[in-house]
Amino acid sequence: MTIADTVAHLSPERWAEANRLLVRKALAEFSHERLLTPEPLDAGGFRVRSDDGATEYRFAARRLRLEHWQVAADSITRHRHGAELPLDALQFFTEFKDALGLSDAILPVYLEEISSTLSGTCFKLTQPDVSARELAASGSFQDIETGMTEGHPCFVANNGRLGFGIHEYLSYAPEAASPVRLVWLAATRERAAFTAGAGIDHEEFLRAELGEETLARFDATLRGKGLDPADYLLMPVHPWQWWNKLSVTFAAEVAQQRLVCLGEGDDEYLAQQSIRTFFNTTSPEKHYVKTALSVINMGFMRGLSAAYMEATPAINDWLAQLIDNDEVLKDTGLTIIRERAAVGYRHLEYEGATDRYSPYRKMLAALWRESPVDSLGEGERLATMASLLHTDRAGRSFAGALIEGSGLTPREWLKPYLKAYLTPLLHSFYAYDLVFMPHGENTILVLDERGVVVRAIFKDIAEEIAVMDPDAVLPPAVERVRAEVPDDMKLLSIFTDVFDCFFRFLAANLVTDGVLDEDTFWAAVADCVREYQESTPQLAEKFARFDMFAPTFALSCLNRLQLRNNQQMVDLADPSGALQLVGDLANPIA
Repeated sequence: MTIADTVAHLSPERWAEANRLLVRKALAEFSHERLLTPEPLDAGGFRVRSDDGATEYRFAARRLRLEHWQVAADSITRHRHGAELPLDALQFFTEFKDALGLSDAILPVYLEEISSTLSGTCFKLTQPDVSARELAASGSFQDIETGMTEGHPCFVANNGRLGFGIHEYLSYAPEAASPVRLVWLAATRERAAFTAGAGIDHEEFLRAELGEETLARFDATLRGKGLDPADYLLMPVHPWQWWNKLSVTFAAEVAQQRLVCLGEGDDEYLAQQSIRTFFNTTSPEKHYVKTALSVINMGFMRGLSAAYMEATPAINDWLAQLIDNDEVLKDTGLTIIRERAAVGYRHLEYEGATDRYSPYRKMLAALWRESPVDSLGEGERLATMASLLHTDRAGRSFAGALIEGSGLTPREWLKPYLKAYLTPLLHSFYAYDLVFMPHGENTILVLDERGVVVRAIFKDIAEEIAVMDPDAVLPPAVERVRAEVPDDMKLLSIFTDVFDCFFRFLAANLVTDGVLDEDTFWAAVADCVREYQESTPQLAEKFARFDMFAPTFALSCLNRLQLRNNQQMVDLADPSGALQLVGDLANPIA
């Protein structure tokens, strides 16, 4: 590949299409979050005006439940002083800087994230045009994972990845689907710690993951430097992290042989939608590996905390046992893919200079998560739940194609999906005050040969779950997941994370695709909630106290968080206190 080839995807035609798609999303989501207030036009459609009133965007849109704006991308036009101008996403954000609350400090960094997101869209537009129907009929787990074209449905700047150059984008972005070999380090036991779930032996675990030959090679490298392998723990590292951070920022550790670079492992991996998690394509039954990655993406530096890693396996074991011992959860088929082992390195000098939330404490850690591949029954296959929001270039939805291929009515298809996904979330909340971060990338669906959901698998457990009951008795190692959340905000874990940030888009795609109407979708959701509540009458007091059928719930705005601070979106010490709540939404199942 020549230097010029690395930017071959950035053509005028693709750039124009990417800008149109991003401006469409910006108009839709900023209107939803009440940052923009579209005015109806006499001739039909809507308009919004820039901060100075001189630039006007006109568009056609369908307004759906939860104040969802389904904007038609082809309908958007931009006008200034009587002239029509081309759509330009970077100019859009400067034109609406005040309305969006973009400070002088945040705006250029946000524009960089927008530029990166646009560039990623251009790259995706160079890929083969696989129809939703083809993907639904025969797409493998990794075909579906790498075939996603949108990213987080709410965030407008959702593929920032600040820190990746173009060569690294082509090497490590999930949509590039380039095989990756992880870099391995030996880390002195004086500063590194390995923790694992019940029944896991460190040596056996690494032998299974790496193989005898690779382990022998790593041992020989250490002995060749006059070092004793018994003094070190092995750590997988994202190649970007080694080249761009550890080899420089941790230079003292390398120079003093507290860290020793052993080279690449032999297995090939594919980056998943979360960028820093890898699926083993050489041996799919082996564990996923999640690594620290010091790039800014969607409001956070994507590091991993060495301190957090110590309790990670214990938290996963605790949750797996809770699910195993609960008949309601078992009946839904819910499982988790446990984070079985973790390793973290503590740079004592950076720790002495920072608080516990600093990115400098999150540069060198990794975890191993179970693969879901071995859990499949005859005729079953996997799909990331993010795929349900995927639409192909013709506008056809992946979820619609699954429903069409199943031979079921939309209502019949939704029923097992909602039981597999929503019922466990409801029961965890009402029975245990336990909440997940159940977005599309954190949920894997198991489909049968017809494309019908059989069960759900939740992942990203230790960093994302929370227990909101101040009186819950938790093992000491699990205490970290306790969170103080005011009663009036607790149900937002379902209303915001599930209804507003996932079902809103799924319903809109299916309605636009002509698969069903809104009433059918939300009636199916209401039926699921009602059936769950009728099956667990012992929790009636909790149902009344936290009412799923309340007329309204608070509108919690994700883009407002990122627009305010796109490098540290939420104060990790007080996550609920950081929320941006702007009025209420009508509850679609009230």
